[in-house]
Amino acid sequence: MKTLGLALALAVAMPSFAAPPVPLNTTDVDALVAKPAKGTRIIALWALDCAYCEQNLKALADWQRKHADVDLVFVATDPMSQSVTLEARLKAAHVDTVPSRAYAESTPDRINFLIDPAWGGETPRTMVIKSDGTRRALSGALTTARISKLLD
Repeated sequence: MKTLGLALALAVAMPSFAAPPVPLNTTDVDALVAKPAKGTRIIALWALDCAYCEQNLKALADWQRKHADVDLVFVATDPMSQSVTLEARLKAAHVDTVPSRAYAESTPDRINFLIDPAWGGETPRTMVIKSDGTRRALSGALTTARISKLLD
């Protein structure tokens, strides 16, 4: 029993290590934006030079913790060559447990268009895809009320 208690205490005390962002290529976008089999997928597009992005990532991660049917993924519009910096930013914001992607091609505008043809590339951008195929997207800072409205 003491061994189990010690193992549990160590597991809680050990820091969790998240994987670095996974490369996102144009060939990966169809799967990213495909309608989920059930529930809702939220794609949070962000960038290192974005003033409101960290706030949005935190708000969305908090929302997801309370809504188990939401599949959340962060997509950095910065290149994979910045993966160490991207990972550090997510860790500092305490949102590094959310699956993360980063652009892996030299044509970011092409990836932007494939993700959302109506998107001009501004960040933060939040896209919601529901299992019935409906999509909504919103640019700008998020509040709990804006998240709720986006998911309605």
